[in-house]
Amino acid sequence: RVAVRGVLDKCVWSGSACMAMTGGSSDLTAQGAQWLQGAKEAVMQMTKGEKKDEDESYSPFQSLQKAAVLQECRCFNDREINPRKCISILTKILWLLAQGEKLTALETTEIFFGVTKLLMHKDQQLRRLLYLVLKELKPSPEEVIIVCATLTKDMNSKVDLNRANALRVLGAIIARTDPTMLAQIERHLKQALVDKNCFVAASALVSGIHLMHVNPEVVRRWVNEVQTALASDNPSVQYHALALLHQIKRQDRLAVSKVVASLTRTPLKSPLAHCLLIRFAKAMMEDGGSERDRALFDFLEASLRHRSDMVIYEAATAICSLTSVAQRELSPSITVLQLFLCSPKPACRFSAVRTLNKIAMAHPMAVTPCNMDMEGLINDSNRSIATLAITTLLKTGSESGVERLMKQITSFMSEIADDFKIVVVDAIRAMCLKFPQKHRLLMTFLANVLREEGGFQYKKAIVDTLLSIIARVPEAKEAGLSHLCEFIEDCEFTLLSTQILYLLGVEGPSTQEPSKYIRFIYNRVVLENATVRASAVSALAKFGISIAYLRPSITVLLQRCLYDNDDEVRDRAIFFVTLLTGIDSGATLAGKSAQSLLLEPLPVPLAALEASCREYLAAPTERPLSIDDVTIDAEMLAKMQKEATSKAAAASEDAGPAADAPAPAMAAPAEEADLLSRMPEFVHVGARFTSSKRVPLSEVGTEYEVVCTKHLYASHLILAFQLNNTLEDQLLSSVTVALDLAAVPGLALETHVPCASLPFGQPGTAYACLRRLEGVPVGTIPCTLKFVVKDVDPATGPTDDEPGYEDEYQLEELEVCAADFMKRVAVLDFRAAWESVGNGCEVVETFSLSYNSIRQAMEAVIDFLGMSPCENSAAAPDDVTKLTVLLSGVFLGGMQVFAIVNLRADSNRAVGMRLTVRSSDMTVSQFVASSVA
Repeated sequence: RVAVRGVLDKCVWSGSACMAMTGGSSDLTAQGAQWLQGAKEAVMQMTKGEKKDEDESYSPFQSLQKAAVLQECRCFNDREINPRKCISILTKILWLLAQGEKLTALETTEIFFGVTKLLMHKDQQLRRLLYLVLKELKPSPEEVIIVCATLTKDMNSKVDLNRANALRVLGAIIARTDPTMLAQIERHLKQALVDKNCFVAASALVSGIHLMHVNPEVVRRWVNEVQTALASDNPSVQYHALALLHQIKRQDRLAVSKVVASLTRTPLKSPLAHCLLIRFAKAMMEDGGSERDRALFDFLEASLRHRSDMVIYEAATAICSLTSVAQRELSPSITVLQLFLCSPKPACRFSAVRTLNKIAMAHPMAVTPCNMDMEGLINDSNRSIATLAITTLLKTGSESGVERLMKQITSFMSEIADDFKIVVVDAIRAMCLKFPQKHRLLMTFLANVLREEGGFQYKKAIVDTLLSIIARVPEAKEAGLSHLCEFIEDCEFTLLSTQILYLLGVEGPSTQEPSKYIRFIYNRVVLENATVRASAVSALAKFGISIAYLRPSITVLLQRCLYDNDDEVRDRAIFFVTLLTGIDSGATLAGKSAQSLLLEPLPVPLAALEASCREYLAAPTERPLSIDDVTIDAEMLAKMQKEATSKAAAASEDAGPAADAPAPAMAAPAEEADLLSRMPEFVHVGARFTSSKRVPLSEVGTEYEVVCTKHLYASHLILAFQLNNTLEDQLLSSVTVALDLAAVPGLALETHVPCASLPFGQPGTAYACLRRLEGVPVGTIPCTLKFVVKDVDPATGPTDDEPGYEDEYQLEELEVCAADFMKRVAVLDFRAAWESVGNGCEVVETFSLSYNSIRQAMEAVIDFLGMSPCENSAAAPDDVTKLTVLLSGVFLGGMQVFAIVNLRADSNRAVGMRLTVRSSDMTVSQFVASSVA
């Protein structure tokens, strides 16, 4: 634009000079002035258009068509090659391929042969583009032979750039099409690994990394050349050599440990290679289990003093992400990251505050010394850094600093995008749960930002936070409901309005002044859309059902909805009006009262209720359908377990790396047991008493993984076996777990529910129902997995023609112990309950336990007894030498049992214990006391 204006100024000056030299003829002057004015207007118009289009994205390939490009490719066969034109066409081909355009086999062949002819040209820019096109075209196996013959010449070229590019392209093509052709170029690759030119050596190493996945036997023969390349002075060569050496030896853990140990003693010149070595060292420390290699940890600590920021940060991150790392071991890393917070480089500040944010989830006290530095980052120009600093401060801040921090956040929230606001809101939720006394301040802040402009996800995050606070902090319920009522008065999101209305219907009737919420709910009936009106009708009905003195008023309001334009709203209004008018007369629906029907959760899944209704409509009987008749089959139960597992996995991801992630394919035992009693095979077992922890019967990673959960009923024991097939080439069917009950005479097998099909990678469940004959049977049960196995081709899948054959797999023994017959139930006042039982049936035993600490002994005793700690007596520091734990539980049959456990550290490997048990039955007390032995 500046150049155009300069030309315009020169034109004006020259035009004026010409008019002056010609004596200023009137016609010439007028024509010249008119021409100059038109030129000026045209140029100004052009500059305005350029300014207008500055922010608009423009692509030279926007309207590019594949057919037109293929037509242009014919110029590759011309006698006189135009390099610039060919470069333009090749660029268009690469753009089409990058956009996902598919080429047919014929089109690929035509382009391929045209491109190979261009390799004869000497233009270096054209040649470099040809290498990219050859790699992206994915030639057929027949064409690969031509590629090898063509690029082999380049691998022997005197131009290092051509040699390196030929190695990369040929390695990628062979890895993708025909790995067996690697033997033809192996000699060239081995020579290139030790080439003096760093680009050639690095290209050969990268090719080796790709080829390692398809032809590892050949690549493993290059180990001597790779080790020679590892001693290179070039950072890129050293980095890629270390990566390839690890790929070669990764199957041999001892060999990897030797490589890592030798390199930790010899400093690497490449910072990238040093970072890679840190990752390998951390992986070895994690594989070592509880026995951590001190030499490797010293190497990580020494790397914190490296001259490269990249290496320092990698070492600090590795130490902070170690499993079960102690707080004192984090101190050097925290100090280094604190220095990074003051770095002038935005990348260093961002990486440091992000890592500190992750550490704060598990070790908030360790990050506290960095709070002053992070407060200075709240006003950082990089909003990502500022957001992470605020969320970290919310996790690590003290209760006294909450008000000051919230004042800083108030001015900050208006300057960031919704994505960052959601992160801040999530951190505020965690702080409110950490300091419930500050809930008024935090909820007021959330209510204020809820009134501001924002998208759906941002508003939903605030509403979810308020709902969490209401659920976890009882004192915040009334204030939270008031804030939500004000929000729905001007809420534009239907989903949030219905969610809040449902909460008002559940929690509103139990507040001190429930009538004040009715106005807000009824306003939604008058002003909102049909979906929100239907939710408001249901919420009003719950108030009428729960509160008798409001029932007449609620009925009048609902009667006004009987003539609503929407069918759903009218149907709900008619249903609830009928229900409310019949409450006083004791009317029921489907055998359930109005209170239990609407205010209590369904005892069966909605899908099972729907299936039972369909079956009843297909074959109706004189007996009306009752919810007690609804059953659930094993297939539906497995589906629900899978959905619950996916939700639990998503929740653990949202909670961050510090959260305790649940085991895969594991739903909650209590929920699973409640659904089990609805299966047709187990409807006779009655109500569940308790459920045990999950017990693995095989090691993780074996051919068949089996985990058992024991569900105890009044006279039955249901064993639920979670199954997982880890063999890709096998399909299991009719899977059961055979039990040898000879060692436990008090149990008898009643029924088996096999797993019909167990494909690879898809969890399944099998069940066994045992009847308790007498007493409290304890002992070990030998288990054997029996199934019909079919061999499967992983590429094509199972076939119906394969009959399969019977096989079995030996599992570990399942132990039925005393804890399986005890329900964990805590009492509020243990001392009063202990004295009320009396010492008439008291049993006192002393034991010597082989544990390294009192905490380990306490956790083991609690597991043995299956009882619940009371009055926070199990919360003790790690270095305690004496501890008294108060335990309470309910034994099978409903008998309350209490225990006092006195622990004392006798030595480094021994803990003395005095166990006192009280109940109303001496036999039960003796049985519980003897369970520890």
